[in-house]
Amino acid sequence: MSITVKDVEHVANLARLALTEAEKEQFTGQLNAILKYADKLNELNTDGIEPTSHVRPMVNVMREDKVAESLSIEKVLLNAPDEEDGQIKVPAVLE
Repeated sequence: MSITVKDVEHVANLARLALTEAEKEQFTGQLNAILKYADKLNELNTDGIEPTSHVRPMVNVMREDKVAESLSIEKVLLNAPDEEDGQIKVPAVLE
């Protein structure tokens, strides 16, 4: 499979990109080089290799949830630009 200038023009049209003729030729060459490399990878013997979604094993890197003391409403409202009835007041976004 190879990419033609017509394929590049089609994708550029879908992406609403205006490409010059030089850019079309450049992208055609670059995309064909990528496909050529992908074909080279198909030569590898992958028999007995289990499919994976990640190269490295995934582990949970997030910290454990722990109950902790929160800020008081008074301290939170000190940082608010405006306050009304114990709540942060923000400008209306709908008319």
